[in-house]
Amino acid sequence: MNQTEPLPALAAAATRLTTPCGGDADGLSWYRWGPESGVPVLLFHGGSGSWRHWARNIEALAAHRPVFAPDLPGLGTSSMPNDPFGPEEAAVALLMGVPEIVRGRFHLVGFSFGAMVAGLVAAQAQNLASLSLIGPAALGTLRQPVPLQKLRDKAGTDRREAHRANLNALMLHNPEAIDDTAIAIQEWNTVHARLRSRGFATSTRLRDALTHVTAPVQAVWGARDAVAYPALHERVDVLRATRPDATITLIPDTGHWAAYEAPDAVNNLLQDFLSRHDA
Repeated sequence: MNQTEPLPALAAAATRLTTPCGGDADGLSWYRWGPESGVPVLLFHGGSGSWRHWARNIEALAAHRPVFAPDLPGLGTSSMPNDPFGPEEAAVALLMGVPEIVRGRFHLVGFSFGAMVAGLVAAQAQNLASLSLIGPAALGTLRQPVPLQKLRDKAGTDRREAHRANLNALMLHNPEAIDDTAIAIQEWNTVHARLRSRGFATSTRLRDALTHVTAPVQAVWGARDAVAYPALHERVDVLRATRPDATITLIPDTGHWAAYEAPDAVNNLLQDFLSRHDA
């Protein structure tokens, strides 16, 4: 498939910044949109992804505040973190970069694997205004196995249809949500992914980190999240037990990649939560 930029207008509107990662002085790529003023929000994408997981959210959020979306270490255009190439090492690189990217208070949003990494960062970050988790795992609950089609040796229409099948199996509940842009994002992300994140989803990393986060927390799941379905209630119960103060929302008829499948709902939830905790 064509490896051209799947989001040319959004990519062209971004300013790229870099901070150290894995021994590379410019190894961690950050992308910025929005005004100069306001409490900024940092968006951490999901596993095997890039900032493009936020394709339908960046412009809406950037209408109100600065938006920074890094490619997490080992993904997109960012270098691998230090060995052993896990979430903790990714969080170390991000924690080093945050003070160079933002000044003062900031909000943090993480999706899936990015939610786990966001939790690790939030547990140690200074000036954190709020933490939002979308489709989080790493709460110590079982991960629903989702069989995926192999992409190796596939090309052209066969590869495109494999992406469609995988998006429907793992990421998006409604088949009509799998448009050309979603497939192009999936292809770009897959080709550029080097850090493998699936093995961390059943750990307790996020649950443990949340006990050290003092900022307000919200969690959002698609009610038909294939990674958690049909035992989503177990994740909700663990989060409630860990953070009784957390705001929790389930979006009906929506899968794991809720920010893409239900962007209006996610954007409204984020902007409302962020605005309430700007001060």
